[in-house]
Amino acid sequence: MPSIQTTIARELNLTAAQVAAVIDLVDQGNTIPFIARYRKEATGGIDDATLRDLDERLAYLRNLEARKDEVLRAIEEQGKLTADLRAKIDEAKVMQRVEDLYKPYRKKRATRASKARDAGLEPLALLILAQGRSAKDPLALAAGLVNPEAGYPTPEDALQGAQDIVAEVIADDAEHVACLRAAAKRNGALSVEAVDASEKTAYEAYYDFSEPLSRIPNHRILAVNRGEKEKKLKVKVRTDADAAISQLERRILRGDGPFAALLKAAIADGYKRLIAPSVERDLRAELTERAETDAIRVFAKNTESLLQQRPVRGARIIALDPGYRTGCKVAVLDEYGKLLDHATVYPTPPRSQVKETQAQLAEYVRRYDVNVIVIGNGTGSRETEEVVADYIARSKAPVRYTIVNEAGASVYSASKLASEEHPDLDVTTRGAMSLGRRLQDPLAELVKIPPQAIGVGQYQHDLNQAALERALTGVVENVVNRVGVDLNTASASLLGYVSGISAAVSKNIVAYREEHGAFTDRGQLKKVPKLGAKAFQNCAGFLRISDGKNPLDATSVHPESYAVANELLKRAKVKPEALADGGVPDFASRLGDVDALAAELGVGAPTLRDIVSELEKPGRDPRDDAPEVVFSEGVRDFDDLTVGMELVGTVRNVVDFGAFVDVGVKQDGLVHVSKMADRFVKHPSEVATVGDTVTVWVTGIDKDRGKISLSMVKGKA
Repeated sequence: MPSIQTTIARELNLTAAQVAAVIDLVDQGNTIPFIARYRKEATGGIDDATLRDLDERLAYLRNLEARKDEVLRAIEEQGKLTADLRAKIDEAKVMQRVEDLYKPYRKKRATRASKARDAGLEPLALLILAQGRSAKDPLALAAGLVNPEAGYPTPEDALQGAQDIVAEVIADDAEHVACLRAAAKRNGALSVEAVDASEKTAYEAYYDFSEPLSRIPNHRILAVNRGEKEKKLKVKVRTDADAAISQLERRILRGDGPFAALLKAAIADGYKRLIAPSVERDLRAELTERAETDAIRVFAKNTESLLQQRPVRGARIIALDPGYRTGCKVAVLDEYGKLLDHATVYPTPPRSQVKETQAQLAEYVRRYDVNVIVIGNGTGSRETEEVVADYIARSKAPVRYTIVNEAGASVYSASKLASEEHPDLDVTTRGAMSLGRRLQDPLAELVKIPPQAIGVGQYQHDLNQAALERALTGVVENVVNRVGVDLNTASASLLGYVSGISAAVSKNIVAYREEHGAFTDRGQLKKVPKLGAKAFQNCAGFLRISDGKNPLDATSVHPESYAVANELLKRAKVKPEALADGGVPDFASRLGDVDALAAELGVGAPTLRDIVSELEKPGRDPRDDAPEVVFSEGVRDFDDLTVGMELVGTVRNVVDFGAFVDVGVKQDGLVHVSKMADRFVKHPSEVATVGDTVTVWVTGIDKDRGKISLSMVKGKA
């Protein structure tokens, strides 16, 4: 049996030494971001995504081994563990196989078979299974086992009880079940019908629907599951029962003996009553797991792209959270996100105070030197946008505007965190502030919102929430640590995603900062309550201190490598203070052969190259490589759109069947996967990423349903 180390190495195409090194580092309490950034020599430079896959697989395989031990111990205690059974359990590669093998030995609640066993009918059942010869016919044998007190008053009843035992033995056989499950998976279909065919629902496309299990796409599985949960759909796995029973007969029957007819009947009963429902449950669970795993992967990728959107630096903002009856909340922010002013205006029906709103905007632009207006994309967004666009056009103000996705803003604004950050503001003003800050620094603001609420996935509320939480937390951690965090300005929410820092410790950091003033040295972190040596090692390199005592504290160079970094600065004839001025672009060329230097200094070449790269551009924000935000200069609605029109938009969401693109209309347009390229595209994520700026062409407009069809290929309808 291959070891866990060997298995993971083969699955992830890594060497055994790499896997062993990562397992050792994980077991020592090192985080994935720390290992990815600062232990490249040990891992061979494995990236953070692969490291997370390895960590997840390690946990699964360790749980599998632990379960095997439990099962072996339980069967051995029953005195039923054979060498063959032990070998099968040891060789099992998935949890389902282990559970299949354990099934005959697992304590069961009362069944027809257990009742028959208690009545002493097992010897007859074993005769039927053995398919031997007998001087007596089966009914005569059953006559000697009649037990009225146990519920078997006649030979026929006793014979049926024996058949019940046989049916359960067949159904508990792991090899039979595995064979039938595989056949159903190959040849079965998911069949769907309406609970009430006359009812109008969002699931009408599935009222009379069937698709092979092997071909049904993941988003349809999730849609069907939701419809079933809402009691709008009835869902079944359809298989060929006759073919399955015939397959079992070929596996079990040995000729035409006296027990053949009874065994055939037991096989059919065992399949229909016990195996078929179990296989259906297993296949539905497998389909759901497959679909959810893919949906989580897509959601994670979208979330990562969203968090990595480029910050709009220097933006002085009027943020508008639109509404009808309650008005449009206004928050004015300086370039650092500080609230300068706030109000409520009523540009939309029923009040329609357009002139008053425009006058208020003009006053804020003048008084606070505003250069950007941000509008939430929720209720009333369309009408508010018209007022803003008209104001800009009429006044010729040096102001641009953009639409920001509101997803999750209400969750944050009503949260305990928001009330702690802004106790004197009402919920709606907090929401408007959040929208403005999303433009200034998407990462810092979006980490305050549960990732599930960000709204860049599909069916996220239907998914396994624990698995979704794990995946999204990993994504946020990766992005936060890739970007780095300012120790003196970061919120507790943001600090909580830094490598090695728990939610409790993040609050302690903020409390320490408030009590003692700004951090001037990374070493001060060791004074923060509950931030021990291992946590310091994990987090220090990801926390930045601007204008601190040591210029290296503003870089991603880890404190453990400061001696090496200082030696490099010395050899390059560069003063540490130069790092605060943007680094040394020709730093690498001043040092010569980096690999030779690494050997001389006794440090790994990957680590040395990372240090050199950082000293060339200290504190560089990788988000600066992301596409720029698309600002609007005019306004567009359905009436402005025509088939064939060329537009530039921003990708807001990527799902299994395509990408949703914001083209300046309240409703995002859909680019179906078939219209994303001139070639076959397996998944939309191959072509588009959340935040991408793309050119699209309008291929269809359904004003009544509020739907826009787009293509990323000119002329492809």
